[in-house]
Amino acid sequence: MKKLRCCVIDDEPLASALIMKYIDRTPFLEGVGEFNSCQDAADLILSGGCDLVFLDIQMPRQSGMEFARMIPDSCRVIFTTAYERYALDGFKVNALDYLLKPVDYDEFLLAAKRGLRWFGEHAAQDGCASAAVATAYPEYIIVRSGYKMQQIRVEDIEVIEGLKDYVRIFVCGSDKSVMTLMSMKSLERALSPDIFMRVHRSYIVNTRRISVIERNHLTIGEHRIPVSDGYREQFSDYLAAHSVIVASKDYDA
Repeated sequence: MKKLRCCVIDDEPLASALIMKYIDRTPFLEGVGEFNSCQDAADLILSGGCDLVFLDIQMPRQSGMEFARMIPDSCRVIFTTAYERYALDGFKVNALDYLLKPVDYDEFLLAAKRGLRWFGEHAAQDGCASAAVATAYPEYIIVRSGYKMQQIRVEDIEVIEGLKDYVRIFVCGSDKSVMTLMSMKSLERALSPDIFMRVHRSYIVNTRRISVIERNHLTIGEHRIPVSDGYREQFSDYLAAHSVIVASKDYDA
């Protein structure tokens, strides 16, 4: 059985360390990250590297409740907080459970089992929760840009450009691009291959927004994007699958 990949987001080091200790103690869980802010955890969650998030609610810069509303459905949330008054709000954002601090292991284990049960019900027939997560692509993505988080509707993305350690995301209808510290590979994993295609080491494109194709370039909005040799075969397969060839005799009909 594949373990559920878990991360902890809590600005209280002792509370965070306790939850990580509980994760290590639980056979069907695997700890993959410990963060003191939502912004620091965004890349891991966006890239599909986490199944279950133990998330504190009251934190600086961005609350856990705000962040939970942006997390893709393929990643589930269990809130950890010292304040019982947030319980109702927690279930409004589809949290699996709500743990009051200080959390004891028995309560933690019950919540973790609820997570295991959820993934068991939603996983593919082979029972692999991680495989189910990998095939579930979000309608929105959340990226960190400077000191803020930005939510972007996936279908509005036109072009993604790689710039060393950063990527720049161009969105339809916006004059400004979104720059974020992230690798092209992690962002590519988070997007559906049925819609997005890598056509160059530095470019991922939304194939549904391609307007013109000529030789080794394609046009999307104001962008003219090169198709490099390493990605030409894949792009040729895309063309072959979507091209409509009209025979000359059809014009006589």
